[in-house]
Amino acid sequence: MEKKIPLLGMDLQQLTDVARQWGMPAFTAKQMAQWLYDKRVTEIEQMTNISKKNRELLEQHYIIGRSEPVTAVTSTDGTVKYLFHTSQDGFVETVYIPERDRATLCVSSQVGCKMNCLFCQTGKQGFGGNLTAGDIINQVLSVDQSEQLTNIVFMGQGEPFDNLDEVMRAINIITAPYGLAWSPHRITVSTVGLKKNLTRFLEESECHLAISLHSPLPEQRLSLMPAEKQMGIEQIVEVLRNYDFSHQRRLSFEYILFKGLNDSLTFAKELVRLLQGLDCRINLIRFHQIPDVPLEGVDMDKMVVFRDYLTRHGLFATIRASRGEDIFAACGMLNTAEQERKKASVNHIE
Repeated sequence: MEKKIPLLGMDLQQLTDVARQWGMPAFTAKQMAQWLYDKRVTEIEQMTNISKKNRELLEQHYIIGRSEPVTAVTSTDGTVKYLFHTSQDGFVETVYIPERDRATLCVSSQVGCKMNCLFCQTGKQGFGGNLTAGDIINQVLSVDQSEQLTNIVFMGQGEPFDNLDEVMRAINIITAPYGLAWSPHRITVSTVGLKKNLTRFLEESECHLAISLHSPLPEQRLSLMPAEKQMGIEQIVEVLRNYDFSHQRRLSFEYILFKGLNDSLTFAKELVRLLQGLDCRINLIRFHQIPDVPLEGVDMDKMVVFRDYLTRHGLFATIRASRGEDIFAACGMLNTAEQERKKASVNHIE
């Protein structure tokens, strides 16, 4: 039996190819795009301005590709963590973060992650596969608060630059007039910095960029983040100096403070040296304890001292509010290893 292909995640050219393949008028592609991304239908039969004959033809070979969350857990602070089943039979977590003037969705781009950063629970899960553009957009369309969203951050499970083709396709659909028609300045992509795709992203996208930094010293950063070996933080910064971040596009660096490791003013001074002259901001993040990792966070007083030093020396620094820690939805805590194990167990029994 032929496996049906999801339409969700196809851009206008791909939808045009579908229409052409099955002998439909070219304008059918724009109709499908409107139903998928504007009207947000879940069944092909709901595309009522496409002829019944063509809808039946589509239904023989395609599905919409939407899926509802498997579970949703709400934090005491209003943060909601969703679990989604992916088209490749994996699981990912997605986090909705409400604030006074913002409604942010933290989306995943991979099942697990290859980067294996010491401080990140997702990396302990290992890598389970790339998400498709449809999987990514499904997260945006299928959370309960979809219509309220003001911002999207690619800061969930996975390294976006390790799946850049699908991430870029998803971003293009989200920002295209035929898609969700969002401004790219409502989207932030976070990365450890991968050599082959950093320049490509900067050239092909206007979205905000966030770099996982966590130490200004290459050797220490390597001990925390193996990706430092592929593209060092000094090299990343040199690439970034070739681009203009003084207007609407924002560049930020993420810096988790670890007790006794990277929290002294010596490191603050090194950050000032490393980033001097770059139009950027630094987001200071509290470490959220994960099992079997010999790292500790710092108290708020220490974070304030660190922030104030950076600010006095010309770097715009903020302390990111910690959200959803009680439901394991905070930075670095996402993990679907348990769901993957359950799936494997069921498949083994079958």
